[in-house]
Amino acid sequence: MPDVILPALNEAAAVESVLSRMPPGYRPIVVDNGSTDATAAIAADHGALVVSEPVRGFGSACAAGLAAATADIVCFMDCDASLDPVALPLVAGYVERGEYDLVLGARVASRGAWPLHARLANRVLAADVRRRTGLDLRDLGPMRAASRTGLLDLGLRDRRSGWPLEMVLRANQRGWRIYNVPVEYSERSGRSKVTGTVRGTIQAVRDMGRLLREESKS
Repeated sequence: MPDVILPALNEAAAVESVLSRMPPGYRPIVVDNGSTDATAAIAADHGALVVSEPVRGFGSACAAGLAAATADIVCFMDCDASLDPVALPLVAGYVERGEYDLVLGARVASRGAWPLHARLANRVLAADVRRRTGLDLRDLGPMRAASRTGLLDLGLRDRRSGWPLEMVLRANQRGWRIYNVPVEYSERSGRSKVTGTVRGTIQAVRDMGRLLREESKS
């Protein structure tokens, strides 16, 4: 069964809820990315493998989780309760059956769940990716599944907000079959560090814009 990598920074308000809804057989790996609250302790108390990654950055946390994973298939999702783990078998199932190589959850947001600035930024980014790659993607969402060895072979380098986009771009370069499947997206618990703030969204756009420029030169 898959490992589930959950990057976490001060998610004490959400981690228990997320772990309690993990599907049977899915092993949660909570990557504590420098939390100052009880995130790591709560995660450990609820059966997660806790990995410490003190170097801040979404990509740093994801890379640390991937290094700790051992399952043939790994999933990624946020640890803020905006995504429901019960959707993981839907996302991972396409990879397990060999139908696709990388499956991304396309977020279907409930009212108020997705700030307007983040929604617009994601829409522009997805359109740019479609134009540059020809992929039929509506969202580069954080819930995703792929082969562990395949992801390691991609050699992802970004350690900030560009990690999710770099994964898609490198997978596309390798000829991977990439697919979007709708998943419900709810209002997160606690304070957002990235897309919930204008500053975080701007930084993410910068990181991803840099990757797209590098892609166009390659």
